[in-house]
Amino acid sequence: MASLKRGGVRAVILAGGAGTRFWPASRAARPKQLLPLTGGAPMIAETIERVLSLTDGWQSIYVAGGRATEALTRAMLPELLPENLLVEPMPRNTAPCIAWAAAVVARTDPDAIVLVLPSDHHIADVPGFRTALGVAVESARGGSITALGIRPSRPDTGFGYIEIAAETAAVVDVVRFVEKPDKARAEAFVAGGRHLWNAGMFIFRARDMLDAVREHLPMLAFAIARLDAAAKSGEEASVLEREFAAMPSVSIDVGVMEKLKNLRVVPSSFGWSDVGSWEAAWQLADKGELGNTGPAHAICIEGHGNHVVDLRTDAAANGGSQKRVVALLGVSDLCVIETDDALLVVPRERSQDVRALVEWLRAHHPELL
Repeated sequence: MASLKRGGVRAVILAGGAGTRFWPASRAARPKQLLPLTGGAPMIAETIERVLSLTDGWQSIYVAGGRATEALTRAMLPELLPENLLVEPMPRNTAPCIAWAAAVVARTDPDAIVLVLPSDHHIADVPGFRTALGVAVESARGGSITALGIRPSRPDTGFGYIEIAAETAAVVDVVRFVEKPDKARAEAFVAGGRHLWNAGMFIFRARDMLDAVREHLPMLAFAIARLDAAAKSGEEASVLEREFAAMPSVSIDVGVMEKLKNLRVVPSSFGWSDVGSWEAAWQLADKGELGNTGPAHAICIEGHGNHVVDLRTDAAANGGSQKRVVALLGVSDLCVIETDDALLVVPRERSQDVRALVEWLRAHHPELL
């Protein structure tokens, strides 16, 4: 195996999400990022493939996720080094796992550039994405923690925003983070041209992130220091659960990014989607003449805009055979999602509300989660 370049690029893929809006396909042991929602490969594999050429190969790739998905993640990513799967013993939001990952990287190279990327997003323009990352990497080499911000294409109220003074260069200073706005504010943000969607992608030198954590989240920094000390004696695994339990549960945005005085951002447009619902998956899917999507054995007559997904294992085993036909007649704008043990039918415009169904199942049928 080739040695890692000093100051080279490492990628940390955040894979701890639950993907509740993608029930019944997304489950605790197989959440959204481990599903092929936007193509033939699981979303996490597509995420890694997009950035692999920017790094020193698989030895530069780290994945941070939970215990419930550890075995399946290892099976899906056989090239991932065993020690590069950072298994969180309990969910603690993004600040602890990013700080831990930065510390792991810094043990061998504190000047390494770390790309923190969600595992479950879709990128249409991959070359454009890599170009934006390249700009952010150079910014990070200069000592600035840097974000990728997405130029908004619509007044979306489901995203946080990043305010900038003006877009005068390829990388600009951040004025502030803005929480998810109401519709009127979102419309004003888009019209004003000084707000970007916060895509949750951050680029930094490992030591710069650790310095920021020490300044803004000292209790987290203390726990990370104890993990570093345990790692030197080969005892990190034995103390990990205790130290994670002591960490504050806080997002990297709230805990660190919103407090930084030198945060920078690369305004970008590369066909980004957080694929946040079945509606979003329909938007990205290949459609027929009437806007219907689905496998060959799905039939839709006198209907338009329907999204049919068949994730039954028997269908996969038989190459998508017509063992059980999915037929729609005279209905439009529905999501029809079929798995081995569940069938979801929901209007596309209500696909965000699948979370409410998941909460009901959590209380009454947790075995289905």
